[in-house]
Parts: sequence; C-alpha cells; structure tokens
Amino acid sequence: MAKIPTVAIIGRPNTGKSTLFNKIIGRRKAIVTDTPGTTRDQVAGQVKGEKLDYLLIDTGGMGGGTEDIALEDDVHEQSKLALEHADLIVFTVNSREELTASDFEIVDILRKSTKSHVPILMALTKCDDPGTIDAILPEFYQLGITDKIIPLSAPHRIGLEELLEPIEEELITLNFERSEEVESTLPRIAIIGKPNVGKSSLVNAFMSETQRAKSPLLVSDIPGTTRDAVDTVIRYHEQDYVFTDTAGIKRRKDTKGDIEVYAYFRSVKELEYCDVAVLILDATQTLSRQDKRVAGMAVEEGKGLIILVNKIDLVDTEERHLRLAEIEHQLQFAKCAPVLPVSAETKEGLLKIFDLIEMTQRNRVRRLPTKELLDWYKRAVYGKPMGMLAKSKMITQAEEVPPTFVVFVKDPRQVQVSQLRYLENSLRKTFGFEGTPVRWITKKTS
Repeated sequence: MAKIPTVAIIGRPNTGKSTLFNKIIGRRKAIVTDTPGTTRDQVAGQVKGEKLDYLLIDTGGMGGGTEDIALEDDVHEQSKLALEHADLIVFTVNSREELTASDFEIVDILRKSTKSHVPILMALTKCDDPGTIDAILPEFYQLGITDKIIPLSAPHRIGLEELLEPIEEELITLNFERSEEVESTLPRIAIIGKPNVGKSSLVNAFMSETQRAKSPLLVSDIPGTTRDAVDTVIRYHEQDYVFTDTAGIKRRKDTKGDIEVYAYFRSVKELEYCDVAVLILDATQTLSRQDKRVAGMAVEEGKGLIILVNKIDLVDTEERHLRLAEIEHQLQFAKCAPVLPVSAETKEGLLKIFDLIEMTQRNRVRRLPTKELLDWYKRAVYGKPMGMLAKSKMITQAEEVPPTFVVFVKDPRQVQVSQLRYLENSLRKTFGFEGTPVRWITKKTS
C-alpha cells in the first residue's frame, strides 16, 4: 500500500486555518470562530485529490490564543509534532493584518523543525478583494520562507484551486502517488461522553509508549479541553483501529458561547461516521440524564455501543457491583451494550475493549440463515398472545446495518411496541447480538 502523504496547516491563531481546512475537506469538521486559539488539538481528514490522496492536518494556532500557559505550551508542542511528520506545509498568514513577531517566530520554527526537502506553500488568507493583491504581496515576501504565495479567500473559495494544484504537484515531485488499494475499512471508534470523564486519558492509555510520546492528546483538569474531534490510529494484535476522541457532549443549555455549541453539534455529528460508539462514564458520579441521552443518541443512530465505566479504581470494591448494576438498570433501553469497568490511570480492564469492539463489529453485520430465523420465530410466537405477529408466517432479515428484521403481517397498525420488544428479547436470548441495536419493520402482506 502506497504511503499517504501528510499536509499540515500551520499559522498563528485566527489566520483562517480551520476555514481553509473545512473547505478542502468538504465538510465542517474543525470549529471556526473569530476567537483566537479555538483549535487546540490536531484535526485530521483525508483529501481525495485529482492526482493523489493525502492526509490534511489542521493544527492549533502557534503564538498565543489561550490564557492557560501550560495548555498553550501543549498546543505549541503538538503543532511542532505535526511539522516533524509533515511532507508538505501550508503556512497561513492573514492578509488583512501587518506581519507580527509571531509570524517571524513561526518562520524561524519552520526553518529549524522541517527537513530541507519539505515544501512550504504560503496561503495568504482573507484576500476578498483581488484588486489589492499586487499591492500587498511584497510585504509577505519579506518573510523569506517561500516564493510560492497563494492569495485566497477560503469562505468564498477564491484561490482554493490555485492552492490545491501546487499541493498535489509538490507531493508528486516527492514521489508520492495515488494508492490503488481499496478505501480503508478500518473500524472507526467514537469516544463520546460528558466533558472531563477521561476520554482523552483513555485514548492515551490505549496508545503504545512510542505513539504516546509522538502524539499525545491534550489532557487537562479544565473541563472541555478537547473541542475538536481528534482521530488516532491504534494498533492492537496486528489490527488498526481509528479512535475519534470527541469534544464532551453537554446539554444544549449548558453550552457556553458559540465554540461549545459547535463542539456539541460536531460531537453528535461524529456518531454518523463511526462504527462503534464508546460511551465513557465516571464511576465516581451518578448517572445523569445527559449520560442517558448520549447513549440513546448512539442507539438511535444504529451504532455499535460499548459502555466504559472509567475511574473504577476510585470506587471501593464493595461498591463496584452495586454501581455497575445501577448503571445497567438505568440504561435498560441500551441493554445491548456491554458494560466494562476500567481505569485509565491503572489500565485495569482496558485491553478488554478491543475484544468487545471485535464482537460488536461482527454482530453489526451478522446475518442469520433464513431457516434458523424462521425456526426461531415460530418458537418465539407459538402459543403467545402476540396478535398479528402470531399469525404471521414470514420474517426476513434486510440487507442493512444494524441488523434489521422485517415481519409481514395482515395489519401492521395492530402490532404493539411491547410485542416487538418481546421479539427482540427472545432474539437476543437465542442469538446474542451483543453490542449492536436491532431494528424491526412490520410490513403488510401482499
């Protein structure tokens, strides 16, 4: 398989990096606001270009943007890590502002951190008026980092193609080529849950020591540190998994400002792209209405669902059983989901998650032989007060994910929800289907 090149977008805060990233990717994944320092973590997405594919990384702004000095340093370090692994760099500079000391500092970092063969393109952002470009270009050439300056306005797609073309040309010059392999089918695992329950800590714990040293996720005591959905590839027993550490999902009324609202919607959106959702709960806290809502969202989306109860090492042994039993009781609507007590701190139970992911993945695409399905159905409804369902002789499994079963009856309107719930309980007792929702459709017999 051909190596996919990496393109990193670098620049100081509020120079249009995330807007540019979103326009290239084609969907709104990075948060865009006028607030400097909005992007804290690396956000990655694959670009299918005209001549080759590449991985595009949107980094946190270098040169300030947050009041937390320690967190700012972490953001700065992650941007430098992106530089070390980049095959090409897009350096963004705001055309509406005069050059700052931070711009020259980034240039110095680029010269020191990048290999001599790494091409650098300068994206001169926010050039909404093409008539002014010739007058302002000389100022930006004085940075001396590259003579390849592309004026653009990402929101209006002005100059976007003029940037994309040299990106591909430069990568081809470095002997990269489009992979002819079939698109990756790596399982996508979304880590979801309320802020500050340990999502980033858990993903860090899954990483190898080498991987964690190269690309740690930001972990802070400040709730909501992770605002962007961050993709991390984790290898376990020769199998790669894509873990997406999402921003914490809060209730709408608890989101403060535009940034948290965007983070909320993007975390919800990430459920659409994952195969398995891993809901993180805090063992030291009671189950909230929001926890139930998040679990319900995953079930409604038809995703595989695993519940990890983190920080279990902080709960007395005597209390563990009661705590887990209470969680299972309150999440009966998501009883398909296995509940696993873990600790990111001590690593207790962590490796079991990969077995649960594999099981969940198998069950999401599992198909029952027609004869076994019909035999089970006859046993399930025989002699039971199942109304129309008891009179039906036809059931089939649809070609859909998650497992979807179609029952043909004379009048679907007379089928009760409780009857379908009984069928699901019987189906799970016989065939399992742990980790995945099961859907039911009633159709009128022809």
